[in-house]
Parts: sequence; structure tokens; C-alpha cells
Amino acid sequence: MAQATKERVVYHVVPNSSGEKWVVSQERAEFRREFETKDEAVQFAKERARKEELGQVKVHKKDGNMEYESTYGDDPRRSPS
Repeated sequence: MAQATKERVVYHVVPNSSGEKWVVSQERAEFRREFETKDEAVQFAKERARKEELGQVKVHKKDGNMEYESTYGDDPRRSPS
């Protein structure tokens, strides 16, 4: 079980300002890297997140809305529906 004080390291995959390339950035950090394709950016972000004790990737669509997210390490508990 993850410690309550340990925060998940979150990477976002988003289009750049021109919408021509894709950017991987890390929440609460200065890290940012640009890629030619979304697939390259997603693959890179997932590799980084898997190396973290608690990692997460949030992939956005070209319009900026959330597409999906993946978590690595201890998965968060699901609430009963």
C-alpha cells in the first residue's frame, strides 16, 4: 500500500500551441519535451511513468479535452458505484 504522503508523478500528453506537435509535461515540475506524433509522446510518457513508484499519464485529445489516463504503481481504489 502506498503511503498517504507519497504523491503520484503525473505526466500530461497535450498538443502544442500550434497543434502540429505533441508535448509531454510533468505536473509541478519544469519538465517538458516535444514530439512529432501523439504516439511517440504517449509511449515516452508511459515509459517515464512506469519508472516512478507512483506514476500516471493523462492523455488529451487534439482539442485539449481528456481522452484517457493510465496509472502505474499502486492503483487508486475504485469507489463502489
